[in-house]
This record gives sequence, structure tokens and C-alpha cells, in this order.
Amino acid sequence: MSNTGTSWRIQGARVIDPFRGIDAVLDVTVRDGVFVEDHDPSLPVVDAKGLWLVPRLTDMHVHFRDPGLEYKEDLASGSRAAAAGGFTVVCTMPNTKPVVDIPSLVEWQKERAETLGLVRIWPIGAVTKGEEGKELAEMYQMAQAGAIGFSDDGHPVADSRIMRAALSYSATLNRPIIQHSEDPDLFAGGSMHEGAISQQLGLGGIPAEAESIMVWRDVELVQLTRGILHVAHVSAPGSLEAVRYAKNKGLAVTAEAAPHHLFLSDDAVREWQYSAVTKVNPPLRPAAMQEALIQAVTSGLIDVLASDHAPHHADEKAEPYDKAPFGISGLETFLGTVMTVFLGRGLLSPLDLFAKLTAMPHQVLRQSYAGISPGAAADLTLIDPGAVWTVDPAAFYSKGHNTPLAGATLTGRAVATMVGGRWTMREQEVLG
Repeated sequence: MSNTGTSWRIQGARVIDPFRGIDAVLDVTVRDGVFVEDHDPSLPVVDAKGLWLVPRLTDMHVHFRDPGLEYKEDLASGSRAAAAGGFTVVCTMPNTKPVVDIPSLVEWQKERAETLGLVRIWPIGAVTKGEEGKELAEMYQMAQAGAIGFSDDGHPVADSRIMRAALSYSATLNRPIIQHSEDPDLFAGGSMHEGAISQQLGLGGIPAEAESIMVWRDVELVQLTRGILHVAHVSAPGSLEAVRYAKNKGLAVTAEAAPHHLFLSDDAVREWQYSAVTKVNPPLRPAAMQEALIQAVTSGLIDVLASDHAPHHADEKAEPYDKAPFGISGLETFLGTVMTVFLGRGLLSPLDLFAKLTAMPHQVLRQSYAGISPGAAADLTLIDPGAVWTVDPAAFYSKGHNTPLAGATLTGRAVATMVGGRWTMREQEVLG
């Protein structure tokens, strides 16, 4: 299989297409970078028997650190990590240096992605200038430049007046406000979940209420403004109740969960003996909260799964727990983690699981895509559902090797990624 050319016949794959509700063994033809119906025998053939074919895998929450923090990650290394993980679209958070709060930086990220040709990058613009929470950024202009949504992720929009204004604009722009939900005062000084284990380890705790209080406030503001809210990386029971309340009221509120919150509990901090690879924001929660989050995903209360890929330099993660930065590198373990949790336990069908990585992110972001339909861009991933593998951060394409999943055994892995008819990864080798 070569990566050159944009026309292929992919034979014998189990096609799992949540955009069209299809789960069947089919042959798929790509011609000139788009899906077509004809089965031209002259095209190069890919034997995909035993593999799953999923269109347009999307991670709507990644940190590529570029511009300004390229020692942690840049658009090139992040794009390679995305391709290796099986993703064809990623949404980049704006907490870079400088912050992505002006149209030219949105345009630069999109142009750089086109040049790299490994993944489609959909930039997220900042809600406030410099992510300082004091004054709205140029939201309209950034939307015109291609910003897919707005977030101050890494920080909450804590000022209720600013958040009210942002939500009002979101309805006009038809783009969500993606909120990193935490009460800064309750969060202050914390390093991990506030509970029995933080007390045993002597680490500053972050109560679950630091998250849920902010989610409840934002739901009330959505009722006031009729804006569009997406709650990032939900982890707390109270947040789930707020999202449920909002959905029952018919409000435009959606939510995502991150794989590490579904796979690990706060006991991992003790198991890793204070290693900051377990330090993430929001923090890993107790097993009972972890299970409640899993149930929220299976019930449909959680709309989207997203990695919150947050790479850091090894020297930063080697700092004492209370001083090290928050964040886990998650792109290259994402698929295996969620397939192990939900398919391994029989909690979701493959069609329902992959909807949360394909059709639902598009719905949340108000983006259209027809799946495997004639004329649609040929973005797809081939997955080996039976692949059993051990996480080795040294093999990551990401610059960030910070993950508490190191040494974990996962089932399910991407073996090839295609964007616009061109292979960007095959058999864990990123191409181009």
C-alpha cells in the first residue's frame, strides 16, 4: 500500500458509518480524494478483511501548543500524533503564546495544516483577549477566518457578565462556547481530586464541586441567552446533573468526556507514587465517579469523547506533584482506551461508540459531513478491533510522553488513516 494517489478500492472492511447509520461489510471506492459508487477494477486494491472502516474520526479537544510553546508540541508533531492515532480532524485549543485570539492566527493554523497534509485542523478561538477573562476577543472576525468554536480552555470564563455576552454571540455566530468549567477559588491550591487519597498522600485537593458549580452557572446563562454551550472534559456527578437538566429543558448544551477519566480513577496517583503523569485538570476522580461517567456515556447524556491531548516536556512533568503542569498526552492512546472500556465490557455497540468520535462532534460544532457518500471527502480510518497492544510512550509521535497509561494493555488500534484520499498513516508509520 502506497500513500501516493487519491484513488483506491478498499475491499472487505466492516464499514461503521455513524453519519449514515451503517454497520455492514462493504467495499468502498475512493476516486480523486472523494467517495464514489463505481468499483473500477483498475484502481489499486486494499484488502481490509477483518478490519473496521470508520469515516472522519474527529477529536474536538487537543492542545498543539503552536505558536510559542513548540518545545512541548507543534503543529507538525501534533499532526503526526493525530494521524498515528487514527484521526482525520482535530480541533486545536487556543491557549498558545500568543493566544489564538485574532483572525490571522486562526488562518495561520489552517494554512499550516494544509501544508503538512496529515490532518484537518479546525482551530478554536479564544473567548477573551489573551484568555485573561476581561474582554471578549474578536469572535466575529475569527469565525469569518474559520474558527470552529470559542474557548478559554486551560482557564474558565469566570466573569458571569463576560460569559453571558459570549453565549449571546454564540447564538448569532452558530458556534459553541466550549467551557473549561472550574470555580477558580475552590480550585486554587489543588493538585488532585479532594478525597481520601489526596488526604492520605498529603496533596492539595480539588473538590468535584469546583467543576459542577461552574456548569450549573453556565446552564442558567444558556437559559438567559439561548446561547450554545459545550462543556469540556466533564468529570463530576454534579456536572452530569446540570447537563441532564439542560437537555431536559431543551437547551443547546452538550458535553464531552476524556478517555483518561473513563479508564483511570484517582487511585492511579497512589499507584504511580506521586508521578505527575497522573496530574490532569480536571483531576482523576474516585472509582464511583468514574463509573458514573461511564454510565453517562453509555446512556447518551455525554455526547462526545475527546482526548484533551495536553503534551508537556519531560522536565516539567518531573517536577514535584504540586508544581508540575496539568495534562496527559492522549491522541495515540485514545482509540484503544475507549474501545477497551466500552467495547471490551459490552457497554456500547461499535456504531454507538464511534458516533461519539464522528457524527456527534460534527453536530456539536455545526459542521456537515455526509459520511461514506458519493462526493464526500475520503477521510477514513482502518481499525484492527482485535489488536492487543501495550502502551509505550517512547514510541509516540507526540513530543509529550506524559501518560499514566504507560504499560497498560489495550484492545483496538488504528492501522491506517486517510485524509482526502491520501494515506497519512499505515501500520503505525506516519507518512508524508
